[in-house]
Amino acid sequence: MNILITGAGRGIGKAITENLDGNIYVCGRNEERLKHFENYIVCDLTVYEDLEKLGSYIVQNNIDVLINNAGEYIYSPIEEVSIVQIEHIIKTNLEAPLYLIKKAVPYMKEKKWGRIINIGSISGVMGEAGASLYSASKSGLIGATKALALELAEYGITVNTINPGWVDTDMGNSSAAEGEFSKEEIIECIPQRRFVTPEEVAGMVKYLISDEAKGVTGQSINLCAGLTCGC
Repeated sequence: MNILITGAGRGIGKAITENLDGNIYVCGRNEERLKHFENYIVCDLTVYEDLEKLGSYIVQNNIDVLINNAGEYIYSPIEEVSIVQIEHIIKTNLEAPLYLIKKAVPYMKEKKWGRIINIGSISGVMGEAGASLYSASKSGLIGATKALALELAEYGITVNTINPGWVDTDMGNSSAAEGEFSKEEIIECIPQRRFVTPEEVAGMVKYLISDEAKGVTGQSINLCAGLTCGC
């Protein structure tokens, strides 16, 4: 397997790279965080030239497992967001994954096998007040996953989205700090009274790549410590 993980420098992306076997390829914006990987490419998913460069990298390395992990979060009332912020979130969280899938699919079709895993968010399932841009982009990813699963099923390609709840990462903790409630108050609303770990997300990715999960496609899997069930 030739596996590409976007946003691999830290958090969930880093945990995924450390839990998978195969030929690992990674990308991210911070070269210092990627240097210890043998195969890496530095790119900003919001810059079209960088995105095209990454698309070529996918083709050149015959990527047959694509993990769209990179994402951005903005917490703001809708009337205060700018057009630049809207474009940034949509480009990072929705446009870039779709473009990378487009580049990876031809080889997967030729091979009659492939795995596409999108890292979504509970915010795309439930909605999150103050994070409408993020919720909209992640919800779009879930819709694309269902459509692409149907489109690619006959080629042995599975497409799934994992929707983490609150995750114990820099992004998760900073998101909590930006919101109206403290981390302690957030935990009180999570049935298991804890944040999910990056390693739990990585374990789900590993399962979805495996042959045991070949019948799992088009799914939106909530990995949220029971958050979608209510308090």
